[in-house]
Amino acid sequence: MSIQAGDSFPGGKLLRVGESGPEAVDTAELAQGRVAIFGLPGAFTGTCTNAHMPSFIRTADKFRDKGISRIVCLTVNDPFVCDAWAKQTGAPDAGIEVLADADGGVTRAMGLDFDAAPAGLFGRCKRFAALLKDGKVEVIQVEESPGMCSVSAGEALLEKA
Repeated sequence: MSIQAGDSFPGGKLLRVGESGPEAVDTAELAQGRVAIFGLPGAFTGTCTNAHMPSFIRTADKFRDKGISRIVCLTVNDPFVCDAWAKQTGAPDAGIEVLADADGGVTRAMGLDFDAAPAGLFGRCKRFAALLKDGKVEVIQVEESPGMCSVSAGEALLEKA
């Protein structure tokens, strides 16, 4: 069963590249204030790079205007890939954190994992967008297909903020 509105965001560890290499980020940090979080199948993939991330870069300031304190992108990749992709897309300049769910544990705990064997994707995250308030899911919108970016786009989530 997938995570739904009213559920608590699952506990777990995500990773980012810090000054001394990979560092853990406890999902408990996402339980503070209002957070916009979006998940995607993989860094450097077409829809993720050309549609999903750009939609949140375009809307980042508008989310902050609505009281969203943090914008986080979650993907089942290693932290080095996440760091390189974030820099390539301009996510840090927009104040968007790209966090690696390297082992897919948080994605599985949300019930949003999937495989797309023909594309070489295993244990990846379904494309979604959610609003969290103090660690509880206020809104979650999951795409029916990983190649789509409509209900999970920044603009669609912003309408719910």
